[in-house]
Amino acid sequence: MSATDELETSSANGRRYWRRADRAAGGLAADLVLYLLSTGFAAVTAATSTLLPHRAWGSVAAVGYLLGTIVVLGQLLVRRRRPDSRLAGTAARGGLTVVTWAATALLPLVWQAVERVGGRLDRAQEEVVVVEHSGARLLDHGTPYLTRDAIAALPGGEQLLGYTPYQPGMALFGLPRAVAGTVWWTDARIWFAVATAVALGLAVLLLRRPAATIAAADRSGAAVSGVDRAGAVSARWAGARDAALVRAVQLATVLPVCALTLATGGDDLPVLALCLLALACAARDRFVAAGLAVGLAAALKLFAWPVALVLLVHAVVRGRRTGLRLAAGAVGLPLVALVPAQLVDSAALVENVLRFPLGHGLVSSPAASPFPGYLIAQALPAGRVVAAALLVAAGLLIAVLLLRRPPRTAASAALFCGYGLLAAILLMPSTRFGYLLYPVAFLAWVPALRLARTPHDTPESDRAPVPTAIP
Repeated sequence: MSATDELETSSANGRRYWRRADRAAGGLAADLVLYLLSTGFAAVTAATSTLLPHRAWGSVAAVGYLLGTIVVLGQLLVRRRRPDSRLAGTAARGGLTVVTWAATALLPLVWQAVERVGGRLDRAQEEVVVVEHSGARLLDHGTPYLTRDAIAALPGGEQLLGYTPYQPGMALFGLPRAVAGTVWWTDARIWFAVATAVALGLAVLLLRRPAATIAAADRSGAAVSGVDRAGAVSARWAGARDAALVRAVQLATVLPVCALTLATGGDDLPVLALCLLALACAARDRFVAAGLAVGLAAALKLFAWPVALVLLVHAVVRGRRTGLRLAAGAVGLPLVALVPAQLVDSAALVENVLRFPLGHGLVSSPAASPFPGYLIAQALPAGRVVAAALLVAAGLLIAVLLLRRPPRTAASAALFCGYGLLAAILLMPSTRFGYLLYPVAFLAWVPALRLARTPHDTPESDRAPVPTAIP
């Protein structure tokens, strides 16, 4: 057996073991592990974190995760006595996911926003303040960015907060406070959460649409037996898809790295949710909508630009016109967002969006998670150059793979995004542990994207195995 065959066999075995673990006890076994470990993580965070917003999150979230763990234990007992009970089914698991997200992300978020208005300045991470200040500058001056000279004039301890290392669209989340003043609901995190919930909700609704083939068969009055057979296959497929969606949503919401990020900082979550919505639109062949969604994400943060590139390659593979439809939003929206800032003060734009993230600002980024890129940059002579070279090499390798084996499905595009961003996060000289929410969520959505179509309206080459039972 060749090395390639061994690698493919190992990968197939790994996917098979993962599916088996994921579906154990109808998905409840993995739910229990997720909620139990999350309870421990939140409790440890509350007790040991050196970041006060994180401590405050942990003290509330630990209770929410613990209650989720207790409910899952109850569901397992119910399933043992009545395997077909709805209380232990996919819909109940989905409902628990929503409630747990509210308890572990939204409740701590609102709590911290209220305490912050009451005078607790340790109830938000720096990025919340940065976004709100950028919204005020956008309203007053037409650009969210300060010039290098203006940042240099700030007191030393405030220069870091003078930088806005985001795309111009992120300042929109700071406009509520700039317009309505300092009240709890104008906290930028509230609007991060609203945008995240709307985008994820639309993605789930889109992926759960009834299969077009079965609906068409019903309308056309096809043979009853044929429709019944198709309907049975579609029902099994829908059950597997819904279970995959529950797991995907869990890993984009209640997973501690996501819940903690939203409650204390939050700027990454709307970017992630819009990217997931774009992938869902692509899975349903809605490439104009996919372009608009990923374009909005790219107008918020640079992390979405690689996702836009992968989706563009996927769309071009589907057809030149399809590529143009996606490019209109994916490329057009970020460029349009840059125009006002470029016209008002191009030097300030370059200082904030390019020079500071690349390490050439007046102050350095505090991002210092001990991933390989950071360790190389700190430990080796010319370490930043070495880490940057490795990052470029990884980018070139991914680009070659995109050209040689372009993603033909939305699920393949999600795999490219997940593994590509994972490599980038690990190799960046300055990075944060929280950025891992991107690759985790993209990879978690792959099964749901694969099951977005039934076997009847999926090309033979793109079909996943038909589930024999609803997991």
